[in-house]
Amino acid sequence: MQIAIPLYPRLTALDAIGPYEVLQRVPELDVVFVGEELGEVRTENGMLGLTVDATYGSLPRPDVVVVPGGIGSREQVRGGALVDWVRAVHPTTRFTTSVCTGSLILGAAGLLTGLTATTHWGATELLARFGAHPVRHRVVAHPEQRIITAAGMSSGIDMAIRLVALLVDDVAAQAAQVVVEYDPEPPYDAGHPDEVGPEVMARIAEYRAVRS
Repeated sequence: MQIAIPLYPRLTALDAIGPYEVLQRVPELDVVFVGEELGEVRTENGMLGLTVDATYGSLPRPDVVVVPGGIGSREQVRGGALVDWVRAVHPTTRFTTSVCTGSLILGAAGLLTGLTATTHWGATELLARFGAHPVRHRVVAHPEQRIITAAGMSSGIDMAIRLVALLVDDVAAQAAQVVVEYDPEPPYDAGHPDEVGPEVMARIAEYRAVRS
């Protein structure tokens, strides 16, 4: 089965690499990084480059699409090759999925209208503009519509494990989870704005101002 992960300028690395690390562990799954042009794409802070190995035109029928998010997603939702490709390939995918603000791209392609969906906590209002109903869950699945959305960044790992279970079986999913040793024990209960105080949120705003 072919898993296509689109790359575009200023994406968040973990949104793509988290699912990749899980999915590529399973021999039945072939992960391909796809984009508008072959070659390197820089992530949102410019420090890391990822390589596009196939163009959108060369992958008309991927089995699964995993759309990452990032600052660059705001540019993508205005329309163009990525949104057009997602819209075109969805009718034949087994699942079309997103991580973080990749859900905005699914929304721009018209795939989330009337559906509950999740995204990064900072983008829920934007997601609603595309006709989705934002909810606070790590992963939201709509099997009949073949749509799965994951919340911010690290939740892409959760989604990828679920994908392995859906595409192969539960044993394969657990095997992939063990191999990547996904057994989180975070040092702080600070995974969402609801769980932290104003000092933390002020620091986040400070960091965002530097990286925007």
